Amino acid sequence: MEADKKASMVSDVGAWAMNVVSSVGIILANKQLMSNNGYSFTFATTLTGFHFAVTALVGMISNATGLSSSKHVPLWELIWFSIVANMSITGMNLSLMLNSVGFYQISKLSMIPVVCVMEWILHNKQYCREVKMAVVVVVIGVGVCTVTDVKINAKGFLCACVAVVSTSLQQISIGSLQKKYSIGSFELLSKTAPIQAASLLVLGPFVDYFLSDKLILEYKYSSGAILFILLSCSLAVFCNVSQYLCIGRFSAVSFQVLGHMKTVCVLTLGWLLFDSELTVKNIMGMLTAVVGMVIYSWAVEIEKQQANAKIVAGSKNSLTEEELRLLKEGVENTPIKDVDLGESKV
Repeated sequence: MEADKKASMVSDVGAWAMNVVSSVGIILANKQLMSNNGYSFTFATTLTGFHFAVTALVGMISNATGLSSSKHVPLWELIWFSIVANMSITGMNLSLMLNSVGFYQISKLSMIPVVCVMEWILHNKQYCREVKMAVVVVVIGVGVCTVTDVKINAKGFLCACVAVVSTSLQQISIGSLQKKYSIGSFELLSKTAPIQAASLLVLGPFVDYFLSDKLILEYKYSSGAILFILLSCSLAVFCNVSQYLCIGRFSAVSFQVLGHMKTVCVLTLGWLLFDSELTVKNIMGMLTAVVGMVIYSWAVEIEKQQANAKIVAGSKNSLTEEELRLLKEGVENTPIKDVDLGESKV
């Protein structure tokens, strides 16, 4: 029992670590690929299509070689999920283009409470006071270190709302689909990735042209740009797999909290590797966010212990009631014998 618990803990830490490392790595690789000081590959939506194409290829190879199994999921659910996921990607890109960086960060911070509300509406999920408190601390900390200027316009606000709702719904759906069809994270990703890749590769160039006023067909590929595109796609496979893995093991809220941990890592690495400015305000915000994440981990553990205690108490009560019922039935159905005469009394 203890060995199983330790193995599960190691597996959980491995999933979190894979997501943090691959996500931070892909952000840094994309920064070099897309920035004007790098290779100026400004086609973010099409690049995401490349990511899912490589992920789909890895999934097909895994299924063909027997490394993973394939379970049935209705096609309409896969298409619906892919539409929501693509709305999330497109909405995020449009939100970043139309809004100030400050409002974009606020919209990302709003995902945690939105996920909580949506899980309450869709799955009647309740959160204890400690979890709510931890989430507030994390949001305040990340807000302090990332939010600067805040400018709002109607189009940008609408795109931000679409992005937040679709992203929250996508992350909740990952967990619910895995539970509903008893399918593993990689198997589900292998089924959704081809649909997302096909749709993004078709629509992506048009979205990118609208965002950057540049055509991907006119881009001049250098050996360095191709290398970073391949690096970005490779990291995306690990990032996508670990995202599905983390949400399947934990929850969409936990994944959002983890996402803010990645924000802290990116800010720190940006200061170390790219000479980005790091102010006292940034440092205080990051420390607050880390404290919030520690509180969140503690709160989730308390919630688990309380849930387990309720299950144990419930099973004990039901067992006692069952024993009483059987005992009662046994007494009623057993004839009473006269000990002296050895006869049954009617």
